[in-house]
Amino acid sequence: MKVLVMDKVEEAGLQALRREPDIEVDIRDKMSEDDLVKIIGDYDGMIVRSATQVTARVLEHAGRMKVVGRAGVGVDNIDIAAATSRGILVVNAPGGNTIATAELTMAMMQSLARNIPQANASLRSGKWDKKAYTGVELRDKVLGVIGLGRIGSAVAKRAQGMEMKIVAYDPYITEEKAEMLGVKLLPMADVIKAADFITVHLPMTKESKHLLGKDAFEMMKPGVRIINCARGGIVDEEALFEAMKSGKVAGAAMDVFEKEPNTESPLLQLNNFIATPHLGASTKEAQLSVAVDVAEDLVSALRDDFVKNTVNIPSLSPKTMAVVRPFLSLAEKMGSFTAQLICGRVNKIEITYSGDLANQEVAPITTALLKGFLDNVLQEMVNYVNAPLLARGRGINVVQKQAEKEGDYANLITARVVSDLGEIAVEGTIFGGHDPRIVSINGYHVDAVPAGYILYVPHIDKPRIIGPVGNLIGAHNVNISAMQVGRKVVGGPAIMLLSIDAPVPDETLAEIAKIDGVQDVKNVSL
Repeated sequence: MKVLVMDKVEEAGLQALRREPDIEVDIRDKMSEDDLVKIIGDYDGMIVRSATQVTARVLEHAGRMKVVGRAGVGVDNIDIAAATSRGILVVNAPGGNTIATAELTMAMMQSLARNIPQANASLRSGKWDKKAYTGVELRDKVLGVIGLGRIGSAVAKRAQGMEMKIVAYDPYITEEKAEMLGVKLLPMADVIKAADFITVHLPMTKESKHLLGKDAFEMMKPGVRIINCARGGIVDEEALFEAMKSGKVAGAAMDVFEKEPNTESPLLQLNNFIATPHLGASTKEAQLSVAVDVAEDLVSALRDDFVKNTVNIPSLSPKTMAVVRPFLSLAEKMGSFTAQLICGRVNKIEITYSGDLANQEVAPITTALLKGFLDNVLQEMVNYVNAPLLARGRGINVVQKQAEKEGDYANLITARVVSDLGEIAVEGTIFGGHDPRIVSINGYHVDAVPAGYILYVPHIDKPRIIGPVGNLIGAHNVNISAMQVGRKVVGGPAIMLLSIDAPVPDETLAEIAKIDGVQDVKNVSL
């Protein structure tokens, strides 16, 4: 078997391939898509980093290809849909940068506490100024960790070694899991009010964008210090600049910016601001680790053995795949839908299969639903292999049921998500073998296509609600393509689903929420 290696993958990490007597490793320099198309048909596997684009056209000519590996986390340069449609496994190395990013976070924290970069620059300029760079100790300081995933947990563990007190916000971690980590879970507002240092470890979503903004800074202690080694945009850079100029924030350290590369941010003018050019995964060990991980998974895939880090669906028998395939996308959209509606700390996800699905192998569908749910809430790369493990690691009890009950649908998936603040139940089916629908939300009957942008509006069933909502949306040039209203009794609680061509702006959501009878309003992106 032949494996093509591109983009200068760490040589030491390729030993897992080289020690296999029947695997030939071919290392190539960067090449154009046309040149890659000419040779790709000779290879059974391929490893790339970020430079090589594995396009649908390339995969179309990869007749022997069984697996494509990305030596890193992101797979934006690989056409996942094209690979999946051709039965090509895509693997990555999601855990390789955990320690590197956690250690960079700790380095940033210590640099902020002791003014190390500023003192170094001053000394190099010929000054010996001890008084100007008096710092603070980390011992007994309160560290607020926002996001207790793989990296956030590693940071908390290391901060405990510095004798810091750790408080954290993460609605997808149970109290029991936090207790095992030695961390006290608090609401978001309480974390930022209590912390002397705040570090964020979240994915970049519409909910986390500018999570630390003007309002958050106003709630913080005077002299707080901020660290962001996660994703650019979680910290509102303009608001941070003003908070640092006013003295409310004593210092900030960032490895990421909202727009990169960035050498002209106003923050760089401030002496109490530290920045690095997105170095989170830039260690020799991390680069070696991702190369080893992806090479080992490549060997497993070529041997048809268990693969740890698949990005697309693992291999299933043709018979099982024929039954399962139509429901995978529906389930993933249902998971995403519930994740965007549920509030609080999730502790249980229950999936029930009815009708013909009750007698099928539905585990892949459950995994697809978990993937859709967790993709919205985790910083980690979520795939069809690790989704159940990630859910279990966060203390979420996943229950799968199969019930042969009579109903209105030949096949029905019911997803019930339970948190400490309530629950959401969504039902979905497929009409005609290819037409997915959400048919019920919390017992309200609807008929909604789970795609694009949807505005979810729980309200009281009475006049002068639907019209004003539509008028407000139209006034902001957002087009409505479809509308669904579900109610149980006249004059009681109801829900409205509006299929829209773009997300409704936040200021419009605020106006809609003020309409008499509207109980909530949320943008949902599918």
